[in-house]
Amino acid sequence: MIDTSKRWYNIALYNVIRFGFIALCKVYFRITIEGQENIPAGACVWAPNHRSYIDTPIQAIVPARLRFMGKDSMWDNRFFGWVFTTIGCFPVSRGTIDRAAMNRAMAVLTDGKNPVVVYPEGERKEGPRILPLFDGAVYMGSKAQVPIVPVGIAGTSEAMPKGARFLRPKKVHVVIGVPLSPPALTEKGRISRQAISEVTEELREQIQVVFDRAKVRAGVSDLKK
Repeated sequence: MIDTSKRWYNIALYNVIRFGFIALCKVYFRITIEGQENIPAGACVWAPNHRSYIDTPIQAIVPARLRFMGKDSMWDNRFFGWVFTTIGCFPVSRGTIDRAAMNRAMAVLTDGKNPVVVYPEGERKEGPRILPLFDGAVYMGSKAQVPIVPVGIAGTSEAMPKGARFLRPKKVHVVIGVPLSPPALTEKGRISRQAISEVTEELREQIQVVFDRAKVRAGVSDLKK
């Protein structure tokens, strides 16, 4: 499958949308970011916590071209579906093993240029604690042998809480943590389930660390317990 997001006009549209949204975020959300020195050069699995629908667009502030997997219903509208595809997003069917989406994500990672965003908590969660993660993020990192980056995002649940129709001018802060090394492949090129589980638990702990740091910097009094 041809990756149309690599065409010059796709990249141009991505940059227009990105810089326009960055300007909006800086004014409206007073968004700040730290840990940019931790962004790997090239491909990685980008693993943020997930507390609001706006977690995805506010990451436009990250100085890297992030590639997102989005739930397939976002493509129901033809225009927005075209925009999502143009800027490098690709759909995934939730609740099923979507091999096409997984293959696309792995193709991006093995291309070696861009991070792929995977929300290891799955769907949006509530509260101050990072709950047990799905192992997909670490599995993909291991299969492609790329770093896994823990990312904390705070303030978005105040800016757009669950059920809200309008954005609120709340401060948002993003913390990029130190990348984790992926589990090594065995001599036969296989992946140890135990190693995946161990690194997934380490990832959960590190996302909690950067999430807590982001909450402090965003001035969040702490989310519901």
